Amino acid sequence: MKTLTAVILTHNEAAHISACIATLLAWTDGVVVWDSGSTDATCDLAHLAGGLVVQRSFDDYARQRQAALDSIASEWILFVDADERATPQLATEVQRVIEQSDKAGYWIPRRNFIVGHEMRGGGFSPDYQLRLLRREKAHYDLAREVHEIVQLEGDAGYLSAPLIHLNYADWGQFHRKQVAYARYEARILAQRGIRPRPHNFVLQPLREFHRRFFSLAGWRDGLHGLRLCLLLAWYYGFVPYWHLWQGDGSD
Repeated sequence: MKTLTAVILTHNEAAHISACIATLLAWTDGVVVWDSGSTDATCDLAHLAGGLVVQRSFDDYARQRQAALDSIASEWILFVDADERATPQLATEVQRVIEQSDKAGYWIPRRNFIVGHEMRGGGFSPDYQLRLLRREKAHYDLAREVHEIVQLEGDAGYLSAPLIHLNYADWGQFHRKQVAYARYEARILAQRGIRPRPHNFVLQPLREFHRRFFSLAGWRDGLHGLRLCLLLAWYYGFVPYWHLWQGDGSD
């Protein structure tokens, strides 16, 4: 049997960690909670739920995931976020492919729930994530600190069974996350040598809105989708360039 370890990156995930581990423990060879200094009950709850807790100071998401790949001896690693839930169908499919396939990794579709609404468009469905990795054939691009990118030595396959992603319980959480993501995007733009121009503050938000609402069918989610597409156009089309304009893209 091929060995499979599930890895959950955490920081203050007490609200989610027990339920997340419960969907993984019965069909993997172990669950490792890769924690970056939680100050709530995350670690205690993870221990009680059957997870092994490893502490590592946070630098960025790519390095956190790469450190897990470098430290865990299983042939296969399944990365799951604390606010995600593995379905029984996914468990069955993962167990089958790791025994039968020679792929270096697998993309897993996610069903995203944002503020209680299951998304149908806008880039949130089916939202494939490269999360099931043959450990020795995968490494993370350390230049991408957020929305990290996996590089595989070999081909990737696609699974059909989903992860359930309980993404953003309320709008306050959504805004806090996007503020952080926008700063990361500004840093990436700065590292690429991009400098803001006045037209960026108009054209980039318009492009992002068009991409989300029309090209990625955000309209399918009605007013909820319209609101999200407008907000994401602001956070990804305008705010990163504003940070660059202010000279804080290298913070």
